[in-house]
Amino acid sequence: MSVNHVVISLIVSSCTIALIFLIRKVFRSHLSAKWKYHLWFLLLVALTPAFIPNSFFDFGNLFVSDMNQRMVAGSSTLAAQAPVFENANWVQDLTLSVSRYTPDSFPAILVSIWVVGMIVCASITLSAWLKIQQIKRTASVITNQEIIDLFEQCKKDVKITRHIVLAQSNQVKSPMTFGVFKTYVVLPSHFDEWLSINEMKYIFLHELMHQKNHDIVMNYVTVVYQLLYWFHPLVWLAFREMRVDREIACDVAVLNFLDKRNYLEYGHTIIKFLDKESRAGNVVLANQLNGSKKAVKKRIENIASHKAESKLLQLKSTVIFSVVVVLVVSQVLVGSALADDRSRYHFQDDRTIYEDLDNYFRGFEGSFVLYDLKADQYRIYNEAGSTQRVSPNSTYKIFLSLFGLETGVISSEDSLLKWDGIHYPYEQWNRDQDLFTAMRNSTNWYFKEMDKSISPDMIQAFLEQLNYGNSNTAGGIGEYWIESSLKISPVEQVQLLKAFYTNQFGFQENNIQTVKDSIRLSKKADSILSGKTGTGTVNQKDVNGWFVGYVENKEGTYFFATNIQSEADANGPAAAEITLSILKAKGLY
Repeated sequence: MSVNHVVISLIVSSCTIALIFLIRKVFRSHLSAKWKYHLWFLLLVALTPAFIPNSFFDFGNLFVSDMNQRMVAGSSTLAAQAPVFENANWVQDLTLSVSRYTPDSFPAILVSIWVVGMIVCASITLSAWLKIQQIKRTASVITNQEIIDLFEQCKKDVKITRHIVLAQSNQVKSPMTFGVFKTYVVLPSHFDEWLSINEMKYIFLHELMHQKNHDIVMNYVTVVYQLLYWFHPLVWLAFREMRVDREIACDVAVLNFLDKRNYLEYGHTIIKFLDKESRAGNVVLANQLNGSKKAVKKRIENIASHKAESKLLQLKSTVIFSVVVVLVVSQVLVGSALADDRSRYHFQDDRTIYEDLDNYFRGFEGSFVLYDLKADQYRIYNEAGSTQRVSPNSTYKIFLSLFGLETGVISSEDSLLKWDGIHYPYEQWNRDQDLFTAMRNSTNWYFKEMDKSISPDMIQAFLEQLNYGNSNTAGGIGEYWIESSLKISPVEQVQLLKAFYTNQFGFQENNIQTVKDSIRLSKKADSILSGKTGTGTVNQKDVNGWFVGYVENKEGTYFFATNIQSEADANGPAAAEITLSILKAKGLY
């Protein structure tokens, strides 16, 4: 899950909050209290994607028929074997470490702060839960038969059949309802001494409405989201308004049971508890009759102006809510698309065979992609890894060489570039280089110089012409392909190698052949191996290893790409060793 994914999700959730506030204000006279409250449920929809991997929203493969896809579950025919290198020189992949404030260390700091904040908020929530447990322990079940009968009649009126504990406690100053599996309605001690029968009825109806509408469950849901979004002030503001709207919706539901003459008395009952500060005032896991003075004032105003909801109002509320549903869902889907950041390639091919090659990748996260040109068929290990884009590192030099030849920076007859005089840790780099020595020694300065000699606009145009991964050069000329902004997946590497080999893009044939010659590695019997390794070294650790290329033999041409990743030791030579073991087991090289 990337930082970009989380940031986009936060923006979407903030926009959703703003949208809900706007809809509530603009259509306040066209929304019933119930639907105004239900609008907040859509906020939960918008808050969820931040914690769901973006691949969850990739529906592209849902419609691929399984009829033509086969999973090779075993690897018995591909027993891991140590490769035999005809010429080990090409296996070395010389590279320099780059210092990066990596995408892994950046979120680690934020995640640490986020976790600490959650722990603090969870402690407060735990304290609230313990207060509820204390109330349960100290509460005494009401035995007054007249009050019990009134409570049971109210349950019957609102159509609740489950058992609910009716109790009183000196730990509360305002009626409250809590408990998901065993529900309690708790009133202040000696409430029967200062509340009339009618006032008790209003209180019972109000608290039972919370139970009927599953508001207790919603309390726990909102608490979870407040823990996750403790840092987001708009979320706290939204949930505060949600609680007010919930109380108003509950008030309206009660008023619908009452005669108009009782509206005023119901409002006075609520006012009675306004100045009674409850010891459980910060409890967010329970529904309380009272609230802040501002919230109670809003409720009283709504009670005073209450009118029976017309069918037209209900229809308008339904239509408005439906439109907002479409808007919010669209925001979430668009946000997910933006958050994707082109970090994954969307691959679909009905003839793909997925293989289990775990034995070859021990100690690494990795993927292997093989394409048979003659059979027009892919064989893939690790479907998810095969489409995940990562930095190409030195494998990009294949196409950078082609760009250099096409633009005239170098030519097949004269590809020599003068050494820049900087002393590098590899003696092979400290001399003049041509394309063949630079490719063999993976001489970074040679390819960086070539990169800088081509205009950025032309580089971008070449990348877009080839559809090279995410085509992102934001990392800077000479740097964007070295553990930076440019990223490509193993599947795309294979597709581009095929396009390069067959010259699908119409480059000069002489230039294509020159690059082919420069990446030819070794020959064994009737098979020729060509390719390029690549290593991503970040903060002195090899974290990203590549080996891409193709094998030509009498049976046909096979394009491959292997990528491995780990916290250390994931380099080009390791990727080459894995690749050659697989190719040997398959009888291809």
